[in-house]
Amino acid sequence: MRTQVAIIGAGPAGLLLGHILRRAGIGFVILEQKSREYVLGRVRAGVLEQGSVDILRELSLDADLVERGLTHHGIYLQYEGQRHHIDFVDLVGRTVTVYGQQALVRHLLAEHDRVGSDVRFETTGVAPHDLDTNAPFVTTDEGERIDCEIVVGADGYHGVCRPAIPGVQALERSYPYAWLGILADVAPSTDDLIYALHPDGFAMHSMRSLEVSRLYLQVDPDESIDAWSDERIWEALQTRLGVPGWTLQEGVITEKSITPMRSFVASTLEHGRLFLAGDAGHIVPPTGAKGLNSAIADVALLGRSLAAHFRGDDALLKRYGASALARQWKVQQFSQWMTEMLHVHREVADPSARAFRYRSQLGQLEYTTGSRHAQAALAEQYAGLPF
Repeated sequence: MRTQVAIIGAGPAGLLLGHILRRAGIGFVILEQKSREYVLGRVRAGVLEQGSVDILRELSLDADLVERGLTHHGIYLQYEGQRHHIDFVDLVGRTVTVYGQQALVRHLLAEHDRVGSDVRFETTGVAPHDLDTNAPFVTTDEGERIDCEIVVGADGYHGVCRPAIPGVQALERSYPYAWLGILADVAPSTDDLIYALHPDGFAMHSMRSLEVSRLYLQVDPDESIDAWSDERIWEALQTRLGVPGWTLQEGVITEKSITPMRSFVASTLEHGRLFLAGDAGHIVPPTGAKGLNSAIADVALLGRSLAAHFRGDDALLKRYGASALARQWKVQQFSQWMTEMLHVHREVADPSARAFRYRSQLGQLEYTTGSRHAQAALAEQYAGLPF
């Protein structure tokens, strides 16, 4: 088989890039090692930046988003029993939209099915070859060879594409805390997302729809989900999120899991005719809601670059890796700042040092909520840097 672009990975990055290429008249195939059911069942991020929404609208891929997405005008920062609203619209004239990654993947895949795109699941043993030549190709365990001009690695952190880059380094940082996340069949108790710092640990109130709430608790990375009964979870959420005059509504918990937090950036996103996008090239802690949006930003830039390449202009493609990494390091900085400001540092053994750290975090929050300039900086980054 021959095509112009072989995309490895059918997550949001690979599926969205396929739509961008189709609109540009560029041939592609998408290869995914997992099953369709597995891909559709993954629960991931749920907040889209303004720029991500704009990209989906430009591609006419926003029908489900318009119907199901929840537009938010800001977030709440909570500490010392007080809640402060950061109004993105007032500060920077932008919004964010709560829309689960599952819903986005489902819609992108349905649109590929509708137009007859070549998207293949349960394709095992995918391997890229001759990436530093003008004639790369991809093979599979089924014995198929796909000749192409470009290979895109959108196959995540554990995929095959990043290790195919000679000398690539994984620049990583692990955090000494994790998130226990739940889905609950109960209407959200807030109009905008709540980020709370409490002496017991971080807590967050998000949502997936007008009927389903998404909530998080800071826990230790080595904790077992079995140690957290539904009753214990709701008790901790009530304690950490509670403020006078407000009630957290409880409901049936339908899903719960613990996710470690870490940061990772590949030292390069390209090698010859191979280009990385999304989690294959970088991962952020979820505090700043940047993972899915970073993947969308990558493929928006890469899609434009490939469209220019197939028109005979390689200038954008030659700058893709440097441009995407420059944006990503700004995203990493913001995610790290939000994470460190809002999580209790239990790993600090000395009580005095731990108390100093906590008071410093309160100082950060007091400054941020008390300064319009600081609020604008947060709003600008949370609502999304330019693509």
